[in-house]
Amino acid sequence: MDADTQPDTASSNPVRAFGRWLAEAPHQWPPEAIELAHRELIDIVAVMVPGAREPAARIVFETVRDWGAGDGHVVGRRQRLAAPWAALVNGTAAHALDFDDNFDPAKAHISSVLGPAIFALGEHEDLSGADCIDAYIAGVQITGRTGQGVNPYHRLRGWHATATLGAIGATAACARLLRLDADAAARALSIATSLAAGFMAQFGTMTKPMHAGLAAKAGIMAASLARNGLTAGMGAFDGRTGMNRLMVGPDYEQLRDTLTDPPHGQNLRFKTEAVGEPLLIVEHGFRVKRFPNCGSNHRAMDALLYLRRKHGFGADQVERIDVYAPQMHFNNTMYQRPQTGLQAKFSIEHALALCLTTERIGPADFSDARVADPAVRALYERIHRHPDERLENLCPNRVEVRLRDGRLLSETRWMPEGSKPRPFPTSQYWEKFAACAEGILGASEAAALRAPLERLPALASIRELTSRLAFGPTPMAADAGSRVAERVR
Repeated sequence: MDADTQPDTASSNPVRAFGRWLAEAPHQWPPEAIELAHRELIDIVAVMVPGAREPAARIVFETVRDWGAGDGHVVGRRQRLAAPWAALVNGTAAHALDFDDNFDPAKAHISSVLGPAIFALGEHEDLSGADCIDAYIAGVQITGRTGQGVNPYHRLRGWHATATLGAIGATAACARLLRLDADAAARALSIATSLAAGFMAQFGTMTKPMHAGLAAKAGIMAASLARNGLTAGMGAFDGRTGMNRLMVGPDYEQLRDTLTDPPHGQNLRFKTEAVGEPLLIVEHGFRVKRFPNCGSNHRAMDALLYLRRKHGFGADQVERIDVYAPQMHFNNTMYQRPQTGLQAKFSIEHALALCLTTERIGPADFSDARVADPAVRALYERIHRHPDERLENLCPNRVEVRLRDGRLLSETRWMPEGSKPRPFPTSQYWEKFAACAEGILGASEAAALRAPLERLPALASIRELTSRLAFGPTPMAADAGSRVAERVR
């Protein structure tokens, strides 16, 4: 029987199954799930603050600011926008520094998509903090289930899952916020596949962080269109022309049937029974970042920093560094000789050069000026890649450092600091929040943002939090500044 003509039931059709779960899953979660959701939303608010100053976020805001006013607060701006545009700007800001978390089943930066979508739609509907936590957990679950149905090859073949699977997850979260029934939630997920796009070709450019904003915006649009009755096909996930065959490849079945030892539950099958079991937010956790660059660098960075602390060597003592890692990590860190700060975020050479030259790595280390530093660039030549074609779960990262005195040092890492096996305590989330706010928010502004963020699950209205994102000059002052700048030019 053709895949497009299979029985259209929730027991066999993933769009139907996921829609039914979104509509029927109880609005009650284990305390661990609520705590994890709360901590990731702390993290995403933290990184949005400096991200709002990045050129990508500024350009997106300046482009859409006149396209529709509304009640959506925009991070770092006084002007409020319609919910889809607020989600677009805030999502871009959240991903602009590449300081946001990763979720392995989807291979996506899920919080930079879910957070902005939930905040924008949540304040438009005047929903509670508990509603937003609920939507986040549901969004993570459907993002993960969809990711397991198309990964690992969806990501390996060059799709940016933050954009593609993020649009599905944001739609799931928004469907949950709007309390869509099973049919409407299924239609929303199907609509989302028509809004899901993004290629890894954009890595190292401003368009890459905009992918998170586009996915957040897509979630609000798809769920809202479904609520108002827009129809959509039910074969959008696994039909003859569904996302599995189009966004994995025409060899989808062969890949699925020959896949062994799949990582993170990525078995190229959409689970249509017991969609909520296990709860993926608890089962897999997140990879929370302590460095503002591509997460595929972090295992090697952790290993090198550990070796430096243990053995006390400096850059001048290093003859060469050999990095052994899965090919997919090198696919993500494609710039061996980066020319810009944005490219440097996707360079293992730059990342390890930083580990040899500084003790504390921050956003300034991924600037154009830092990339141009001769002392940093000279170290690129000492770093050598050794790719392994095995999947990530079968292949750790190993860093070998050969010192000029003849010593050979080695360290292996399967997962980075901040992942489920090596989680950060809640206190470290707040340290990251403080570091991100430093120099951007005054002490009173930082405290005013932190207070509702701490109480997020208990907020009567999410507006208590989102209203605190609107720091910066007033619209009138900003416009006046622009006019002055124009006269000076």
